[in-house]
Amino acid sequence: MKDTDFYQQILGVVAPWKVVEVRLEMDAKRVTVRVEPEAKTKWGNPETGKVAHLHKWTERKWRHLDTCQFETIIEARVPSVRHEGGQVEEVTVPWADRFQRVTRLLAQAVIVWLEACGNVDKVARIMRLDWTTVDSIMNAAVKRGLERRKKEPIDYVGMDEKSFRRGHTYASILNDLDNNRVWDLKEGRKTENAKALLETLGQEQRSGVKAVAMDMWAAFENAVRSLLPQADIVYDKFHISGYLNKAVDDVRKQEHRQLMEKGDDTLKGTKYLWLRNFPDLRAERSFQELYAANLKTSRAWRLKESFEGFWDYRYKGAAEKFFRDWHKKVKRSRLEPMKKVADMLANRIDGLFNYLEHRITNAASEGMNSLVARVVGNARGLRNFEKFRIRVLFFLGKLDLSIA
Repeated sequence: MKDTDFYQQILGVVAPWKVVEVRLEMDAKRVTVRVEPEAKTKWGNPETGKVAHLHKWTERKWRHLDTCQFETIIEARVPSVRHEGGQVEEVTVPWADRFQRVTRLLAQAVIVWLEACGNVDKVARIMRLDWTTVDSIMNAAVKRGLERRKKEPIDYVGMDEKSFRRGHTYASILNDLDNNRVWDLKEGRKTENAKALLETLGQEQRSGVKAVAMDMWAAFENAVRSLLPQADIVYDKFHISGYLNKAVDDVRKQEHRQLMEKGDDTLKGTKYLWLRNFPDLRAERSFQELYAANLKTSRAWRLKESFEGFWDYRYKGAAEKFFRDWHKKVKRSRLEPMKKVADMLANRIDGLFNYLEHRITNAASEGMNSLVARVVGNARGLRNFEKFRIRVLFFLGKLDLSIA
């Protein structure tokens, strides 16, 4: 088989295109495949079937999969045609998508590597591509995946925020909790940003949402009440645990300063012990001795741990009694950081009780939050929100990214 016939077959080149030359450059370790259209080809409008007028020719090159470790380049003169409406359009070649400078086969290989590796820089090095080329492949894949995504009903969604670069720059994230995927992202965390995020759901989808898991963030609540009036707001239990942990740490800081003034370093270096839960600590003798000391921090930690029992209730009446008793204990504790959190929860008690019915959290999506955090970590150098959005949707959107 001739080299030209070989590449004609593996590239999927079809009429009116034909491989006319294959050049091998040993020193550069490069193979260049020349493709040309048949003479006197009439270029038509694929939508109307009418013949279009030839406007101009443009020399193009595409990177293909390596041939025996040799860089492989396809080159061709591509015509642009003028349609009857006056618009000028470059003809799409059979081996590559429009506006792409890599072949479909190479793009599909990059997608497979990215899904397996999860790191843009590593894949760029493996494939010997610059990161902008990999970035363009990801952009095209996500665009293709979003166009293919069906607007199926969604019962439960989660709204969260993530800082995606330094300087308190935030992204609002909408999670499809039914299917364990990120649905979409918008830059910012204001009410208008949250509304725009919810509007990425179709009207029928929005009307079918039963509940939304979220932090106690007013902008998210306002957006949900405006666009999803039928949906219950469920305060995320892990965010609430975060508030309680912070209150315990605030008590520890205050008490540590007071003790150090007396020359007592009992609480020195204990910060992360108090942030752990009882099952992790019950066998640690060092913590048992610390906990047995007459400390305000011990009382704060005990109140924080006791609240965990709230999440086990199934019936609202019993949960209400539990919360009332717990709230009274906190108010009597004279621990101001704990009292502040307890009052905050009491003022938004409906969002707590809604958990008993729906039992959803933002962290329930198979560790989705940690996966988002990993993507955030890998994308720290990105200055453009849209690039960050593309990466999150590529890795966590569960989109059909394949090249048809």
